[in-house]
Amino acid sequence: MSDWRLIRSGPAGAFENMAVDEALALGAERPVFRLYRWAIPSVSIGCFQRAGDVSPEYLARRGIPLVRRVTGGRGILHGLDLTYSLSAPSAGVFAGGLRDCYALVGGALARALRSLGLEPETARSPKPRGRARSPLCFESVSFGEIKVGGRKVVGSAQKRWPGRFMQQGSLPLSIDYEELARVFGDGASEARASMAGLGEIEPSLDIEDLELALVDAFEETFGIRFDASYLTPGEEAIAEELMTRYCSPDWNLRRQTPSRAQAQDSAASRP
Repeated sequence: MSDWRLIRSGPAGAFENMAVDEALALGAERPVFRLYRWAIPSVSIGCFQRAGDVSPEYLARRGIPLVRRVTGGRGILHGLDLTYSLSAPSAGVFAGGLRDCYALVGGALARALRSLGLEPETARSPKPRGRARSPLCFESVSFGEIKVGGRKVVGSAQKRWPGRFMQQGSLPLSIDYEELARVFGDGASEARASMAGLGEIEPSLDIEDLELALVDAFEETFGIRFDASYLTPGEEAIAEELMTRYCSPDWNLRRQTPSRAQAQDSAASRP
């Protein structure tokens, strides 16, 4: 039974959260599963997403940080949600390709939701569904994505490097649909029909219950035991270096059209 690292970070700022995730991925010698939250409401957008999908001016007025992820996909308004990242070598159980890894992680996520009394449905279509032009992660359902009651409840995306990968995902407990519409404009017009916070479906659910369910489900799914862990000094140093990029408007507001190879490398789906 192999041991994976488990890091339960608690709440942190948007730039720090992304820097820590990437630092863990760059040095992953064995799988590390990180669970974390957001200190204040924040917006993350996909690596190749257009900055124009959100209003940076509105975010600045409201004091809402905007950060560009290294993973692909679309925008998320983080608030009362639990975010995970899994960084691991592309070996052993994760020796398969992007979609294989994505399906494995999705199976563990679905197991966690079932343990909480929910009835998750896993999408089997190999092509993205939903409004093609929507900037929102939760308005698109792709292979392996998870819905409950016909509404998407988990959004995930992946980034792959030679010999390792990272998958990030968000599980909202509640969603501020009005703020979502102000941040994403017309792109959020159908959000209430296509996405849901887990607390809307199971009002008694709290974020601690969700964390514990995820930990148990990943151990059962992969036949492992977690080692409670923290960032090493080396990982902290790398995260500090990466903070310079994640704090930079040149990174967060850049407009870039990905090549087909780049887009495939960084997005497991279009969440």
